[in-house]
Amino acid sequence: MKLAFKALLLVSLASPLYCAAQSKGCDAKRSSIEQEIAYARAHGNANRVDGLETALARLNANCTDESLKSEAQRKVAAAQKKLDERQHDLQKAKSEGKSAKKIAERQHKVDEAHADLERAQTEANE
Repeated sequence: MKLAFKALLLVSLASPLYCAAQSKGCDAKRSSIEQEIAYARAHGNANRVDGLETALARLNANCTDESLKSEAQRKVAAAQKKLDERQHDLQKAKSEGKSAKKIAERQHKVDEAHADLERAQTEANE
């Protein structure tokens, strides 16, 4: 149970760091994590320090700028696939004569998927 809790804590603490620094490379991620470790130590948060140190060790072992680029491209592809699915759902709803409310809901989902794709493309290009 403690291991599961630590893993969840690690992911919840490290994920924003990874997302914030992803487009800036491994060095930026490393710097961000090190700043968070210093902050956690200053505030006596030992659990957070442990989680962040684990994240830093994994980053040092696995992070390359090329791996970040391929991950960004994977996210773009996934976002494009989701947009295509949403557009298909919208067209299907229109062709089946669904209510205006259903069509509007699907259009909203298309708009969200399009925004996600643009965000992923922007991150990939940085």
